Amino acid sequence: MSRVVLGVSGGIAAYKACELLRRFTESGHDVTVVPTEAALQFVGAPTWAALSGKPVSSRVWDDVHEVPHVRIGQEADLVVVAPATADLLAKAAHGLADDLLTNTLLTARCPVVFAPAMHTEMWEHEATAANVATLRSRGAVVIEPAEGRLTGKDTGKGRLPEPAEIFELALEVLARTAGTSALTGADLAGRHVVVSAGGTREYLDPVRFLGNRSSGLQGYALARAAAARGAEVTLVSANVTLPDPAGVKVVRVETTAQLRDAVLEAAAGADSVVMAAAPADFRPTSVSEAKIKKADDGSSPTIELEQNPDVLHELAHHRPVPGAVIVGFAAETGDATGSVLELGAAKLARKGCDLLVVNDVSGGAVFGSPDNEAVILAADGAEPVVVPPGPKAALAHAIWDQVARRFVP
Repeated sequence: MSRVVLGVSGGIAAYKACELLRRFTESGHDVTVVPTEAALQFVGAPTWAALSGKPVSSRVWDDVHEVPHVRIGQEADLVVVAPATADLLAKAAHGLADDLLTNTLLTARCPVVFAPAMHTEMWEHEATAANVATLRSRGAVVIEPAEGRLTGKDTGKGRLPEPAEIFELALEVLARTAGTSALTGADLAGRHVVVSAGGTREYLDPVRFLGNRSSGLQGYALARAAAARGAEVTLVSANVTLPDPAGVKVVRVETTAQLRDAVLEAAAGADSVVMAAAPADFRPTSVSEAKIKKADDGSSPTIELEQNPDVLHELAHHRPVPGAVIVGFAAETGDATGSVLELGAAKLARKGCDLLVVNDVSGGAVFGSPDNEAVILAADGAEPVVVPPGPKAALAHAIWDQVARRFVP
């Protein structure tokens, strides 16, 4: 059972932390809620106490004999601050300690996750940007806020990510950093990575399309894992209905051409691109403006196809950022020309990427499943990495481990 400190600072999104607390407690974690005085203006102490099963205080003077301002941070396995206001981020970055939460942050030697929530102008202010950069440089994971409705009639970037996704990211951090320091878990801090996910659609007419079975689960696991390791993440999502991972910028596309444009645009400033999406290899040479009708004589229409652009090949051979680590996926079944790994090795050489994740999808394995297994092949001659069957999050971290080793210092 992990000991989690849930810090809550004084923003309107404090009410959402109740849902986050419920998820932690119902999954068996021991949670201590440490709100600020301002947070208690939004959600009272009795609510936090009832949901956590523990007394709640914001002051260092309560239960002084137990030295809470030191003990809480020392004993924690993870600290999550949600919401984290601009004021709280500034205090944390400058080492101020004027209440129980900021004292806890100073004494914690475990991973710390901040989930900011504030108005767009406050998030974009250079003072906040500097504070976030400082916290990230120290190993803290500062999640990018979501875009959407803020207080009043305002909309923009600064919305607290959904509690369910903050919870999933927190579990990623806990699993990766168990028994280690915060610095260990944020090895992608300062890196910008791009992940593609899902399957593209190529339209035949206004209602029909050519597609594939990709669910997007592996790509989303990669995006979530990268965010948990401190990276700035852009996720190009092709026809996926999963909730947006916390702290991840999501760009939605439908066709392979749209995916190509979005990936190339995002890759212009990226340290790594992981092409986990399944782009359609072909598209119709023309798209009917009207629904294609059945013929009275029972004949079938002839559909002429042309090849789509090879996005992975283009990225690998014309890298927008020199030294960027490019990762591809190969879903293989094996055939008369070779085994799954032989076909994967040939694809690695043909595509020119740095790493290729080879999946055996015989019989429809992998698609839509929460689990995965793969072999990671490397162009630099390193030994293949065999990732045994397990959650797709485990494969995601194995991939980022290999990517991180290939970054130029």
